[in-house]
Amino acid sequence: MNIYIGNLNYRVRESDLQQVLEEYGVVESVKLIIDRDTNRSKGFAFAEFTNENEGRNAINELNGAEYEGRQMVVKEATPRR
Repeated sequence: MNIYIGNLNYRVRESDLQQVLEEYGVVESVKLIIDRDTNRSKGFAFAEFTNENEGRNAINELNGAEYEGRQMVVKEATPRR
């Protein structure tokens, strides 16, 4: 299951985020989106859980939770169009 994590502090690293998400299950991958011009985080990421129930639990627990001084937005990722 793919999830979207938004409103992240720009200092958050992929490894930090993976550590938080692994409290809810097996995380296959975490991809922090980086601005190619400035080489800085855009403040959002995508993560993939191997188990859908674990992904849904992470969404329920983390959406609206504060992390590094900001309130995260966590929801199921929608496919690109």
